[in-house]
Amino acid sequence: MSCLVLDFQEMDETQLLLIGGKGLHLGELSKMEGIQVPEGFCVTTAAYQEAIEHNETYYALLNRLTPLKVEDRDQIGEISREIRQIIMEATIPSDVVEAVTQYLSRFGDEHAYAVRSSATAEDLPHASFAGQQDTYLNIIGKESIMQHISKCWASLFTERAVIYRMQNGFDHSQVYLSVIVQRMVFPQASGILYTADPINSNRKLLSINASFGLGEALVSGLVSADCYKVREEEIVEKRIATKKLAIYGLKEGGTETRQIDPDRQKIQTLSKQQILQLAHIGRQIEAYFGCPQDIEWCLADDTFYIVQSRPITTLYPIPEANDQENHVYISVGHQQMMADPIKPLGLSFYLLITPAPMRKAGGRLFVDVAPRLATSVGREALLNTLASDPLIKGALMTIIERDFIKLLPNDQTAQILGRSNTDMLAQFENDPTIVSDLIKRSQASIEELKQNIQAKSGSDLFDFILEDIQQLKKILFDPQSTAVFMAAINATSWINENMNEWLGEKNAADTLSQSVSNNITSEMGLALLGVADVIRPYPEVIDYLQHAKEDNFLDELVKFDGGSEAQDAIYDYLSKYGMRCAGEIDITKTRWSEKPITLVPMILGNIKNFEPNAGNRKFEQGRRVALEKEQELIDRLKQLPDGEQKAKETKRMIDLIRNFIGYREYPKYGKVSRYFVYKQALLKEAEQLVQAGVIHDKEDIYYLTFEELHEAVRTNKVDYQIITKRIDEYKLYEKLTPPRIITSDGEIITGEYNRENLPANAIVGLPVSSGVIEGRARVILNMENADLEDGDILVTSFTDPGWTPLFVSIKGLVTEVGGLMTHGAVIAREYGLPAVVGVENATKLIKDGQRIRVNGTEGYIEILERH
Repeated sequence: MSCLVLDFQEMDETQLLLIGGKGLHLGELSKMEGIQVPEGFCVTTAAYQEAIEHNETYYALLNRLTPLKVEDRDQIGEISREIRQIIMEATIPSDVVEAVTQYLSRFGDEHAYAVRSSATAEDLPHASFAGQQDTYLNIIGKESIMQHISKCWASLFTERAVIYRMQNGFDHSQVYLSVIVQRMVFPQASGILYTADPINSNRKLLSINASFGLGEALVSGLVSADCYKVREEEIVEKRIATKKLAIYGLKEGGTETRQIDPDRQKIQTLSKQQILQLAHIGRQIEAYFGCPQDIEWCLADDTFYIVQSRPITTLYPIPEANDQENHVYISVGHQQMMADPIKPLGLSFYLLITPAPMRKAGGRLFVDVAPRLATSVGREALLNTLASDPLIKGALMTIIERDFIKLLPNDQTAQILGRSNTDMLAQFENDPTIVSDLIKRSQASIEELKQNIQAKSGSDLFDFILEDIQQLKKILFDPQSTAVFMAAINATSWINENMNEWLGEKNAADTLSQSVSNNITSEMGLALLGVADVIRPYPEVIDYLQHAKEDNFLDELVKFDGGSEAQDAIYDYLSKYGMRCAGEIDITKTRWSEKPITLVPMILGNIKNFEPNAGNRKFEQGRRVALEKEQELIDRLKQLPDGEQKAKETKRMIDLIRNFIGYREYPKYGKVSRYFVYKQALLKEAEQLVQAGVIHDKEDIYYLTFEELHEAVRTNKVDYQIITKRIDEYKLYEKLTPPRIITSDGEIITGEYNRENLPANAIVGLPVSSGVIEGRARVILNMENADLEDGDILVTSFTDPGWTPLFVSIKGLVTEVGGLMTHGAVIAREYGLPAVVGVENATKLIKDGQRIRVNGTEGYIEILERH
């Protein structure tokens, strides 16, 4: 009988499956010194299971519910209703009734109780299930309490709870419910306390919501609440709401909603002393559980009672630091156009290569810029570097204005070192062979790596890779290589500033950048049009590809007329670009060579949307447009005072852009090419580990760091629990949205776009490629799902070079992440696609299929028709 009902004092953390998360936390809270919890007990999941275990109709309905999908709303509603009915009508087993009666007599039968649900399942620590099951207040008398226990059990099958489980992948038959029966407190005030600010995630700012009467009014959204914010024993903000209604308990049981007297509606709910006392209780509970908490409280007879505490699961983790200093972290993913989490092996490769002070959080990397913010020179350089992303720059300005990072005491506002852009450009030799030499050197080095790595295995392989990474770093950070694309980037700024000033021409460099030479990423998109040209004449091959699903589809191609030509074309493409994929900065992401089927929808799209030889025509047309723009600018400049000189300087800058901006894409291609060579070698080691039974699956190695994998290969041993734990963590990280900037307090600081004179309802972003285009929005979060028609506008969270083959099919681009010089922006300009990037929540604000207008000159999107 004892495990059917448990007193709060009898509970411990081994009983999660018996008492559910809410019950477990109440048990913990009731044992804490100085924390008042209304006394009570928990009817465990064992009681629920006993009540339903022999009910065949219940199991039959459950079997009908299990295969349904979220879309089957009508059937879900119908079956859920029937299951609730069965649970409500089921007789509560006599031993359960007896146990509840015994506990009630101990606490007092005549008292009023709250009867609350506490859901549980085999693997529920991460899903909050908040608000999915029912709570009943002020229930009086044993009969009524038993009836409401049944109602709580039945609420496990409300339509919203069933759909929530489907969306989160929980098995209905593995989720049980315990019921908390707790002495009712009749409060003068109640509310919710967050030990971290729920709006900006600041862990040092505690936020209290408070209103009169029972907390149900606040939770259900019936009333506005006062909001108080407390930082270190000080109230830093107060918002007093007009409180027109409150819910109170009735003597005979149940609750009622009452009007608050007009003269009390604007009174502050809690006094200053009460606010600080409650904040202190919050910090005590947070320290006990070891993470920020969402706490329900009520105030009765000048005593604070705690009726619930749960972790706040939506906060972004703070990058780890080993000191108590203030730090400011900038997201690497936003700079690299890849906001997804990176698996541990991918993170360690990134860390082996980068010279920047990196920190990990939520499966992503952040650069700590605090040291740079501590000097005037560092601040100015940082703001200049990040000027192309106004949201990051704006957030940094806020941090500087707040004096969050103090300037070093000996900071002399030194002269900015180095020369101006114009000086640097004047020194730079405009010789295109510099680029072809850099590319040849990089290619030769990769070929040499492919040869040398063949003979390496075991520990030798790891030492060899570490050595080769030194070579990769030399190439990546070669001053000449950096000087080439910096010259082009600086020339771009020079053109945009001066053409605007002299001719009133905005973003002139966008048109001048179309169809430049040596851009490996844009060539990749055009080359896939070439593959489509080879396949287009062969209907049998096209038909086969339309139905191909498996990755070995290439082997079967030769059976068809034109099959060997198609196979050669795809293999040629893969030999040059097969190391690429979406999210390619993570070495663990699947490359096109590993999963060539990824390319098939794009090839078929190109066959459908384009005429033969479209790639060459597109490139030539872009080149023509750029040269015409150049001629037009030069002619107009010559009409100006000092026109010959201005035209001469401008021509030199245009040549720098045309010769060198394409190379901007090359260092990353070189890096990703090397990554793929390393990866193939490491996967051979992984096969050995699978055969030796050390790991279950080759891809398990992705969840180990480079050092851990080296150790596993050396010793033929690994603690598999580490891998399991990291797989679970990665799933959790996938649900998090990384911030652009986060401080060591956990605060997420956001910048804003400052724009006037925009159309009403315009969605604002950063203009990165000029022009205005209207078309159908295709909201695509995963490249494999791209089904594009000619003329569509691609709307996605981010694009890196792996997305480029889609750019040939679209007429415009909108992304949530990005800056003026990120890959998507560079390629959009080269293809002449109007583009707006850095658009917060674009994939939610714009619906797939809507007609939209993208203004890439001014940086906004208009929705032309609502779906």
